[in-house]
Amino acid sequence: MQRFIPALGALSAVMGAGGVALAAAATHTGGGEMGQTAAYFLVLHAAALLGLTACARAYAADAAFARALLIDGAGLGLGTIVFSADLATRAFTGARLFPMAAPIGGSLMILGWLALALVFVWGAARRTG
Repeated sequence: MQRFIPALGALSAVMGAGGVALAAAATHTGGGEMGQTAAYFLVLHAAALLGLTACARAYAADAAFARALLIDGAGLGLGTIVFSADLATRAFTGARLFPMAAPIGGSLMILGWLALALVFVWGAARRTG
């Protein structure tokens, strides 16, 4: 599990860099509002994944809780990448990444956030019960 903590941190850094680059491209090459939206989602979720990375490291002694955070972070990251990639592809090429990519990615993000709430409730219950 210890090797997955830096992996999630690296994913968050790549997403952050991608979001900044995408924002610049959308501004300077006509990606428009859809390109900006994709960039915002990448940057926002990069920050969230960085927080999950720090939390997983802080709770590394509780392997089950840290693992649940990392799994949730991976799902949240995957959803964000699929969603943002579809929006960016549509913004710059007019084509879709693949059919239903944005709804699938968006649904993964929503489920990831809800799962994160459950992970924190479960973690708190384990420590008090």
